[in-house]
Amino acid sequence: MSRLKAKQTMVPSYPLSLMFRVYRYVLPEVKAQLKQWREVANQIPNDELKKQAIDSMTTKQFHCQGGSVYAVANLPQRHVLIPLIVAFQTISDYLDNLCDRSVSMDADDFRLLHQSMLDAVDPSASLQNYYANRSDQNDGDYLHQLVKTCQSCICLLPRYDLVKPYVKELVSYYCDLQVYKHIRHDLREDQLLQWWGSYSHSYPNLQWNEFAAATGSTLGVFMLFLAATDENLNIETVENIRKSYFPHICGLHILLDYLIDQEEDEQGGDLNFCSYYENNEMTINRIEFIFEEANRGLHLLPNSSFHQMIIEGLLALYLSDPKVKNQTEVKLISKKLMKKSPFTRLFFWMNSVWIRKLK
Repeated sequence: MSRLKAKQTMVPSYPLSLMFRVYRYVLPEVKAQLKQWREVANQIPNDELKKQAIDSMTTKQFHCQGGSVYAVANLPQRHVLIPLIVAFQTISDYLDNLCDRSVSMDADDFRLLHQSMLDAVDPSASLQNYYANRSDQNDGDYLHQLVKTCQSCICLLPRYDLVKPYVKELVSYYCDLQVYKHIRHDLREDQLLQWWGSYSHSYPNLQWNEFAAATGSTLGVFMLFLAATDENLNIETVENIRKSYFPHICGLHILLDYLIDQEEDEQGGDLNFCSYYENNEMTINRIEFIFEEANRGLHLLPNSSFHQMIIEGLLALYLSDPKVKNQTEVKLISKKLMKKSPFTRLFFWMNSVWIRKLK
């Protein structure tokens, strides 16, 4: 192995080395991938499907950028990981837009749409008409192309056989959440609580809204994609990744996302899991608790400093979002969460601000 390749295979353990790789590799390569998918989306015959596909890439680009950070831990495999992560996240964002803006509140429609995500992580799965339960149909094979890209990339991961059951588990949780949170407003909370009832015994330190939030994160899936690039991967490491990421790292991710979206969700009538906390103090206490639990699980993982940076980066990314300053309550919570921040978090905070200016 050449010295350069050996260096690129090393997992970054310091903020400077991580961000160098993000600027040098991740941002330009994610941009190139999204440009290709935007060109495909521009050819969608159905106007509504085209609008939601393009809007999802325009407003949620940072999801693909953030997810693709996992590729910096194995740069020689970034040609597989970045297209895979971008395609999978683009499916997620596109379907989220379709469901959020849907005139339908049909659970069967949402379930079939999200079957595409389950098929995307199973290379043996056959493609289906994922729009069969809705009037908007013709996407010019946009969704099929995204699914096939995921499947073809996954076939290049040497140890996907080990991670596949765990990936499918997390994706099935995600799909369930998207169904229950988008159905009729008078039904969704009951459905979510019934769903939580099947898992509450496994997560006694969580509240129902925190479990639901954790299921909405794709970070555990991306970490498993990364793990599958390692030819020497063993089942113990896979199980430790699953335990470390779900529910606490995944939960922290989505609770922060909901925290900054509270005003937007209230205006749109969308469900927001942070709104179930009784007051600001409880919101802060619960997010801090989940942050601490996420850190506590890092000892299970190899290259724990990399995952520590992921956690600090989540806080920095979301709490530096421009949405924060326009919401008085969220701004107060953000200040308390950022109080006495370590250098790593402040470093990522500054970089998050800068990356948004690069758009």
